[in-house]
Amino acid sequence: MLDEIPTIRPETPLLDRVQCPADLRELDLELLPQLADELRLFLLYSVGQTGGHFGAGLGVVELTIALHYAFETPKDRLVWDVGHQTYPHKILTGRRDQMLSMRQAGGLAAFPNRQESEYDHFGVGHSSTSISAILGMMIAGRMQKLDHHNIAVIGDGAMTAGMAFEALNHAGHLDDNVLVILNDNNMSISNNVGGLSSYFARMWASKPYNFIRTGSKRVLSKIPPALKAVHRAEEYMKGMVSPGTLFEEIGFNYIGLIDGHNVSGLVEILNNIKTLRGPQLLHIVTQKGKGYTESENDPYGMHALSKIDSKADQLQTKVTTAKPSQTYSQVFGNWLCSLAEVDDKVVGITPAMGEGSGMQEFAQKFPEKFHDVAIAEQHAVTFAAGMACNGVKPIVAIYSTFLQRAYDQLIHDVALQNLNVLFAIDRAGLVGEDGPTHAGSFDLTYLRCIPNMIVMAPSDENETHKLLSTGYAHQGPAAVRYPRGKGPGVSVDKNLETLEIGKAAIRREGHSVAILAFGSMVSVALESGNSINASVIDMRFVKPIDEDLIGDMAATHQLIVTIEENSIMGGAGSAINEYLLRSNYQIPILNLGLPDKFLEHGKVPEILTDIALDSTSVTEAIKQKLMDCKIQSEAV
Repeated sequence: MLDEIPTIRPETPLLDRVQCPADLRELDLELLPQLADELRLFLLYSVGQTGGHFGAGLGVVELTIALHYAFETPKDRLVWDVGHQTYPHKILTGRRDQMLSMRQAGGLAAFPNRQESEYDHFGVGHSSTSISAILGMMIAGRMQKLDHHNIAVIGDGAMTAGMAFEALNHAGHLDDNVLVILNDNNMSISNNVGGLSSYFARMWASKPYNFIRTGSKRVLSKIPPALKAVHRAEEYMKGMVSPGTLFEEIGFNYIGLIDGHNVSGLVEILNNIKTLRGPQLLHIVTQKGKGYTESENDPYGMHALSKIDSKADQLQTKVTTAKPSQTYSQVFGNWLCSLAEVDDKVVGITPAMGEGSGMQEFAQKFPEKFHDVAIAEQHAVTFAAGMACNGVKPIVAIYSTFLQRAYDQLIHDVALQNLNVLFAIDRAGLVGEDGPTHAGSFDLTYLRCIPNMIVMAPSDENETHKLLSTGYAHQGPAAVRYPRGKGPGVSVDKNLETLEIGKAAIRREGHSVAILAFGSMVSVALESGNSINASVIDMRFVKPIDEDLIGDMAATHQLIVTIEENSIMGGAGSAINEYLLRSNYQIPILNLGLPDKFLEHGKVPEILTDIALDSTSVTEAIKQKLMDCKIQSEAV
């Protein structure tokens, strides 16, 4: 048990011998507990250097070792759900020496990536996809007459999503060889792992039991009533000592509960399961953050870790750092609490993003108004729609990338019925080190095409507070999208003042060039505008856009520039293009935004520079456009 994360590369003599899983399989079984200790130590060290997810990874160290020890990876297909827990997997599959590049530009991705390693059979980032993916691999392997095992590892949190149960149901119907490992790290399904249940788990995975089980079914298949009675008796017996009846009903052979930190026991059971036929579900119990005291005590708060600075750096930071600005999530959380104090109809809903969305204080102060529906984005949106039908005003706090998963519900259940639901969309635009799976690159595009939707993009903390109030007061569906992390440091006027819907704000008056900026790009536009004496407009609203002000800018300027932290294709700039074309304005237009490709992980300022969305690049792009159009400007 460690109380402090090591800042110097620890000694790991056994781990150093493992360059790939084939090396791991050469080790004696009794050495695996020592390997687990060293792997856990190296994981803590490497994440301390780079930052990233580590709580889930600490919990599956023994499972990761056992899987690569018992199965012939990469020939056998292993798919991890979500990917938060795959750092140990990366370390054991030839990437140990690259771990210090994790989440950095050009370095290892924070999640499994098919382009990164042959051991990453499926790219993940969103939860609850592993069972569907492994079934596809299983069927493809069967069609190609390939002989390999198929294993999906899914957490108890990810199992709450409907997609996981859809895949389980299909697996039971296919009745082919697949292993689903349910990693129960929150005790959400079972309260304890006792000696009796562990004994039964070993028995149900044993060769003698399954030989008798299969042989009896073959004999009794000619006597259907007897076969049915035996099957029911087996279910009832298992149901008395395990929670596996649900999985048995779907068509899985349930094996559990077992200790997920007993690496030797895991290897034994996995070796037995390899000989079984049909869908198997192995239910293990682990402790998130295992081996690090602070993470064990606070598995949610220590889900991920920022880079650990040296003590000297920490001291210097304490001496020199001024009062930090608020994050946008904190602005939302404070606004939500203020609103709930004066409005009885407000309800906060989130699909397992309460802490990340800044809802902790709201959940504590107003528990009867707070609903965390687990990893079930589709349910969250329709749940909100049902509330809105009965006069409640729900606010759905969700990340941009995860709202994509509930797009049908957003259209059909909310917008089509024009219901009063406010979407507080966090992590809009680039998210930096988490990479393309978590980036909110498309929300302006996919939201603005939906009838009845109001779409807003605040430029700072105070604008966020006002636009949230505006969206809440609006009769109908509305969305406010804001970026991850801290704002520019604007103080918040905490009253619940609303803004006129569809009205932009002039932030700077200039000549020749009008920069129409959305959300986080307003600060970039102001820097650029100051250098070339351009007019800068904080558009605020993506839908409806301020057509009057756009028309004024087109009539009094020689170039219109749009800039957004969203895909250029179909985004906010496209909305302005459509209006200008529809209104027959003859004026050059320059659209700036995210390019038509998935952007890899790295620090947000670095990514913005790479794609020419920093202020210097924006200024140069405008100057080039002016020259191309032969427009006379003070900047040229």
